Amino acid sequence: MNIDSRLRPSTQGSLLVEQGGHQKEMGTGRHLSTQVHPTVESLVGVRADWDALLADFPGATPFSTLEWLLPWWRAFGGNDLLQVLTFRDVESSLVGIAPLSLSTLRTSGGQLRLLRFLGDGSHDSDNLDLPVRAGYEEACSHSLLSWLDSEASDWDICQLRTLPALSPLGNRLLQDLQARRWNVFTSTRPQSVVELPQTWEAYLGQLSSKERGKVGLRSRRLEKKYRVEICKCRDEAELDPALQSLYELHARHWQARGLPGTLHVTARRQFYRELASLLLARQRLEFWLLKVDGKVVAAQFGLRHGSEVFSLQEGFDPEYSADSVGYVLRSQVLKNLIADGVRTYDFLGGVDDSKLRWGAEVRHYLNLEFARPGTRGSVCLSLKHKGQAAKAWLRDKLPDPVRRMLKRVGGRPAE
Repeated sequence: MNIDSRLRPSTQGSLLVEQGGHQKEMGTGRHLSTQVHPTVESLVGVRADWDALLADFPGATPFSTLEWLLPWWRAFGGNDLLQVLTFRDVESSLVGIAPLSLSTLRTSGGQLRLLRFLGDGSHDSDNLDLPVRAGYEEACSHSLLSWLDSEASDWDICQLRTLPALSPLGNRLLQDLQARRWNVFTSTRPQSVVELPQTWEAYLGQLSSKERGKVGLRSRRLEKKYRVEICKCRDEAELDPALQSLYELHARHWQARGLPGTLHVTARRQFYRELASLLLARQRLEFWLLKVDGKVVAAQFGLRHGSEVFSLQEGFDPEYSADSVGYVLRSQVLKNLIADGVRTYDFLGGVDDSKLRWGAEVRHYLNLEFARPGTRGSVCLSLKHKGQAAKAWLRDKLPDPVRRMLKRVGGRPAE
C-alpha cells in the first residue's frame, strides 16, 4: 500500500488523491481532506487535535486514545503497516479518525492483506471505534470508502471488530457499504456493563438480596481473619511491584485451571508497563490491590475515561479463594468508584455469572467485515461465512452424541 497517499479537496468539492505526483479524482459529498499517517511520529504530531476530537466525541473510550494505541503498536505491531486516516474539513479542523493497520495473513489459499483496527489482533482491545465530530458521519464515511477504492489493489478484506453497537460512523459506514453493494458481513459479540447510581446504598439496592448479603458478609469475614488493606496505585514507583503482583496472581489463577493465562507474554508485559505509566500520568489508571497481613492476594487493573471505568485484567491467589479475596476487592473498588463519580463499570467482552451478579447488563459489539465486489477478498469472505453458517446449523441440528463423536474424529462441528 502506498503509505504516502494524500487526499485533498478540489474547488469542485471532489477529492484528489496524490500518488507520486499524479492525481486521481473521486466524488465525495463534502469538502474533506484525508491524510494517511504511516508512522508513530506522524501520529504524535496530531496528538493535540486527536485529543480535542475525543473530548467532543460522546462515545470516546480509552481504546481510541493514543495512550492506548501507541503502546499497543510498539508491543504488537510487528511487521504490520500503520494506515491511520485523519479527515479534516475546509478549515483544517480534525473531524474524523479511522485508526487502521495493514496485516498480511497466510491462508491455505495464499496470502490475504487485511485492513483492521489499530489495536486489533492481540485480543487486548475492545470498544475500537471511528471517532467523528457530530454531523460529519456521512462525509467521513464517503471519504473512507473513496480512499479504500483508490487503494483497492493493496488490500483484500477490511475487518472492523468490537465497534460499539451505537458507533455513529460505524453504522453510517455499514449503510454506505450496503448501498454500494460491497460484500459486507456483520456479527455481534456480547459485553457486560454495569450502570452505577450515585450512592453505594442505591447500588446495593440494584443487587439481588442474596448478593447484597454476600457483599457485607464476605468483607466482614475477611477483616476478622486478617489485617486487610485495599490500596490504589498512585505513584510511578509503585507500578513495577504492582504489575509483578498482577502477573503472578493472574498466572496462579489460570494455572489452577490448567491454563497459562495471557500475562506471561513478553509483548503484553511491555504493553501494560508503558500503558500503565501513561494512564497514571493522566490520572486514568484504576489499578487496585488487596493485601492480607501485608501480602498482595488480589489485583484489578482498569482504565478510566471520564465517568466510565473499564475492567481490563485481574488476578487472585487461589490459596485464598475460600476467603473470596477477588470478590471483596471488586466490591470495595466499586464502592470507591461510585463515591468518586464513576457511573459506568464496563467488564468489556464476554458474559458470565461472575459479571452478571454485579448487576451487569448484556450489550453487544458490532463486527464489520467487507470487501469490494468481484475481488479475491470478497470470495474469501463469502466462503468463510458460509462455513460458519454450516457449523452453526450443525450445532443446532445434530444430536449431542453425534456432535461429540464427530469432534473426536476431527469434524469439530461442536465448536
